[in-house]
Amino acid sequence: MRDVHRLEPGAANLAGGTVLAAWERFVQGEDQVPDVRPLVAISWHRCREQYRVDPHLTEAPVAVAEPSHTPEHDVVFAELGFRAASVAHEVGNLGGVVTVTDATGRILAEWGDQATLARAGDSNLAPWFCWSECAVGTNGMGTALEAHGPVPIRGAEHWCQTLHNWVGAGIAVRDVVTREPIAVLNICCWRSRLPASTESWLANAATMTQYPLKRRARDSGAELVAAYTQARARSGAALAAVDAAGKVVIADDMASVLLGVPARTPAIDPTLRWNPGLPELITAARYATRQAAHNPDWVGSTQIFAHLADEPTSISIRPVFSSGHVIGTLVSFGTSDGAQLPQAEAAAHPRAQPRRLVAMRDNRMVLLRLPEVSFAESQGNDVWLSTDQGRLRAASSSLDKLEGELADVGFLRVHRRYVANLSRIREMERGPKGELSLVMDDRANEMVPVSRRNAPAVRRALGI
Repeated sequence: MRDVHRLEPGAANLAGGTVLAAWERFVQGEDQVPDVRPLVAISWHRCREQYRVDPHLTEAPVAVAEPSHTPEHDVVFAELGFRAASVAHEVGNLGGVVTVTDATGRILAEWGDQATLARAGDSNLAPWFCWSECAVGTNGMGTALEAHGPVPIRGAEHWCQTLHNWVGAGIAVRDVVTREPIAVLNICCWRSRLPASTESWLANAATMTQYPLKRRARDSGAELVAAYTQARARSGAALAAVDAAGKVVIADDMASVLLGVPARTPAIDPTLRWNPGLPELITAARYATRQAAHNPDWVGSTQIFAHLADEPTSISIRPVFSSGHVIGTLVSFGTSDGAQLPQAEAAAHPRAQPRRLVAMRDNRMVLLRLPEVSFAESQGNDVWLSTDQGRLRAASSSLDKLEGELADVGFLRVHRRYVANLSRIREMERGPKGELSLVMDDRANEMVPVSRRNAPAVRRALGI
């Protein structure tokens, strides 16, 4: 790690100060912790409200499940192991430890100072123990699985009191298609500051590790286009190729209308693929990926509400493989070949539905009841909430993620930039060219535009 050897460890007085006082108040039930970084405050909220982690837990639990993974993930583990080992000596000289975990927070391997490793063992900071947020609360490894970019957690920012003498920073390496975490690289020290270069080194390590994943994803995109071309020559049904995340790689003329994406325009690069904004299609694509991983001959069918359609449309889903690994599916419209997807699929894999939304006002975390939120708007790199307390920046930076969390609790995507609370719609207004707008029941009667492709879904949801 660049510049690590130039920095000396120093006592950090980690257990004292305003953060510790805020932690004590929050553990007792107080919500307002203005002296705490937003990333940490939001993590604390998850630990207390969603995961219900005991803040006085003294050790991490044994990892009970080993997730299935692809050979590409093995490459990620090996690459991160190489990078961890390459700085183990320098980090060890600072009394530090380097760890690699899998997507569940299970530590796979660790390197570093032997005395610190022995001390870490007191809390089970060791291979085969689980360090996800739901297991031990806020920490560099677990919180990195919940966030993007380097995540430093210092002293009393840890949810569990027994970790308040530790400083750590972690970063998740994510699948470039699904954005799901694959592994975490983490550096931590006991009662010492981390080197100033730690976060930049972690970011660079993650970027370098993702290069082969990006190359493989582009290759997979090209293979999906080839599979689509072959299938298109054999069938007259509307057809699209969809990746494992439910994004469209290519669609023919009819499928493009139903999906609301450009026709016959390949999107091979994973960062450029088309998002149809159809949660049912995403659910079906992910279900197909899981099924095909166990049964290569699996073919399924279901019904989804497509764009510009007032009735559900039948689709058949056929997995596409490359080197024995599922890379996506071919979706045929108007057909129902294969096994029916279970209607309870969404219930079998429920989303984490928030009882409250988290927003930020300056450095203060605001917890909003869902009825207080009129709509969410994407603006630049931020998501803004129109609420009874005014306009607030959402803790989530992704409107897609927010839509997924709120889809089953009365919110609907009505436009590329807007998600609206259906219970807060007062009127619908038609413009001179037929465009629709929603008049919300907030103080200003703000108007939210409805895109043409989302209009049928809005009408269905409102029963008009």
